[in-house]
Amino acid sequence: MSAASLVLFAGGLLGNLAEVDVVGQQRTASLLSGPIALAGDGLWELAVPVGFATIAAPLAVTGLLLYVLAGVWLRQPLPGLRSVFAWRNALRPWAMIEVFLVGFFVAYAKLGALVRITPSSGFFALFGFMIAAIAIDAALDQQAVWEAIDEVDPIRPAAAAGRATAARPGLVSCHVCQLSCEPPAAIACCPRCGFTLHRRKPNSLAATVALASAGLVLYFPANFFPVLTVSRLGQGSPSTILSGVWELLAAGQAPLAAIVFLASVAVPVFKLIGLGAMVLIVVRGPSTHLRRATILYRIVALIGRWSMIVIFMESILNALVKFGAAAEIDPGQGAIAFAAVVILTMISAERFDPRLMWDRQAA
Repeated sequence: MSAASLVLFAGGLLGNLAEVDVVGQQRTASLLSGPIALAGDGLWELAVPVGFATIAAPLAVTGLLLYVLAGVWLRQPLPGLRSVFAWRNALRPWAMIEVFLVGFFVAYAKLGALVRITPSSGFFALFGFMIAAIAIDAALDQQAVWEAIDEVDPIRPAAAAGRATAARPGLVSCHVCQLSCEPPAAIACCPRCGFTLHRRKPNSLAATVALASAGLVLYFPANFFPVLTVSRLGQGSPSTILSGVWELLAAGQAPLAAIVFLASVAVPVFKLIGLGAMVLIVVRGPSTHLRRATILYRIVALIGRWSMIVIFMESILNALVKFGAAAEIDPGQGAIAFAAVVILTMISAERFDPRLMWDRQAA
């Protein structure tokens, strides 16, 4: 599946996603067109995360996994095998082709009222890549891969204590590969993946609060300033996130309006409230709802990336609709603030260590 997904991604990257036609003028867009168009408009703050999430991260995740599986299959300790697998797992949440395709559907529906749009071969290749990526996530057992790496490249003798039963007092779980190890005072780095050992994520609470607070501050300009401007025949007006939802409702596209509302309003608010609730549990002490709080953490960590639907939609619209006075769509400053909110809250959820809630309960 990894090999197939790499081939499909190449087809999606090299082929055209869609073609639009406005009063006899035609324009095509590929996966690269969105970041290039944003950079051409001087919106590097959007071009970089869009390019990373739709091109660099998916390609890296697929290529790195193939490298690891090749080393295991060939039973050869390829250079950096452990670090490569660790980085692949860390990059996986930032590979957002499935989110990008939902944004494409929203853009497709929005463009239907302005231009004639036809999906091309690159879109279908990316759709196949998305299916393959979902299948890989469902089939991949990370611990089985780590154990297979251990067989190919046995960990050094100093790590023998790290294989002891977790019942031994003082053992520490590696944040990267989840190996039970001796405490950091005895072993500075994990013997399996080589990353630094910590009992808990360093400065977890302070980093979570700082990042979530920054996201909260930026959420207001993200909703106040326009996220895009649609112009046709020289006439148009800027739209905010909420006004865009109302426009979709007025056009009779309630399902798409619901998707945009959930991604751009409900999900960010839920994430900020969820992060605040988890921080309060750590600060205030024991709680009777720790299992629910842990489930809340998993949901917050899972749904954060889906808010990028709005940003991907705008990158597609900006790349496809560039016909001068006939029709043009340009992102606004609100989109930059919204992208920052999504990225900050994703990192905030990653920095939070849910075990801190259970530590206070044990204390």
